[in-house]
Amino acid sequence: MLSIPPSFPHRREFRTLNASLDPRLREDDLTCGPRAALVVLMLLLPAAGPVWAQPFPAKPVRIVVPFPAGGPTDIVARAMAPKMTEALGQTVVVENRAGAGGVLGTELVAKSPADGYTLLMGTIGGLAVSMSLLPNRSFDTLRDFAPITQAVNVTNILVTHPSVPAKTVKELLALARARPGRLNYASSGNGTVTHLAGELLKHLGRVDIVHVPYKGGAPALTALVSGETDMSFENALIIVPQIKANRVRALAVTGAKRSPLLPELPTIGETLPGYAASGWYGLVAPAATPRDALARLNAAAVQALRAPDVASRLAAQGAEPVGSSAGEFAAFIRSEIDKWANLVRVAHMKPE
Repeated sequence: MLSIPPSFPHRREFRTLNASLDPRLREDDLTCGPRAALVVLMLLLPAAGPVWAQPFPAKPVRIVVPFPAGGPTDIVARAMAPKMTEALGQTVVVENRAGAGGVLGTELVAKSPADGYTLLMGTIGGLAVSMSLLPNRSFDTLRDFAPITQAVNVTNILVTHPSVPAKTVKELLALARARPGRLNYASSGNGTVTHLAGELLKHLGRVDIVHVPYKGGAPALTALVSGETDMSFENALIIVPQIKANRVRALAVTGAKRSPLLPELPTIGETLPGYAASGWYGLVAPAATPRDALARLNAAAVQALRAPDVASRLAAQGAEPVGSSAGEFAAFIRSEIDKWANLVRVAHMKPE
């Protein structure tokens, strides 16, 4: 029989525990038999704690939406949350943290613990455009975030208030040239796709229209419908009901191809060659989030986006579900950063 050597680090605890189990045992009787093996295992359990850690997730997960409730980013997050809850076995809640065109909520997640319990429903503005438009931001997309999945591509539509005497893109450009600096457009904030779409129209159309940023898509829509602003490049998720109610006039879609949602609408590019501006949303987590947590989150998000009821509901509102891998989303984000940095430079875009 093999005795416990004097150098064994838990010899005293071993002796005490064995004596409590059987007072007749002497120190010289301590061996590496079944009883000894059991006691050693019990003594070493604290050091092996991570092996028995609770599987992810062990508590609710929150998705931070960096815009007010009721906007398109919020709509997508809330469509996904119930299905992600089912897949993860823990509640997934949506929390709105609006401000600075989505930057405030993006910064909050970048600084959150990297444990998988705080996610961001990121946008083209916060994750891509901000890298070139906002040099003083406190985060770096490529350094501070771990991609999970691209959620959707979205359709944006050039709409005007009914009082604007233009029914086509050609007529709108002619009106803007006749009234330089007098027409304006609403956006959901600096660096958002609704901002990019307006600046691209100004750049390619060589017109002077004034940018009026709001703190999200919902307030920008309110301003347009009330006549406070003349036009917007609004997200289909929130503008289609207003089009059908004749509260705004739809002129064209901003993407490279016509939308199945409103196939009668031309693209802006059909009048202005080279024009294309489309938005997207996707889930990211703080950069050091464990890989196993990211994998579970990706699986849950993709499952949610592929659920027939979620996919059909989003498609009916002008959002195309994607559900990419983390690697695919990472490559897409890099390409978008490069793409929009060029527009920021040539159009001399500045935050307002």
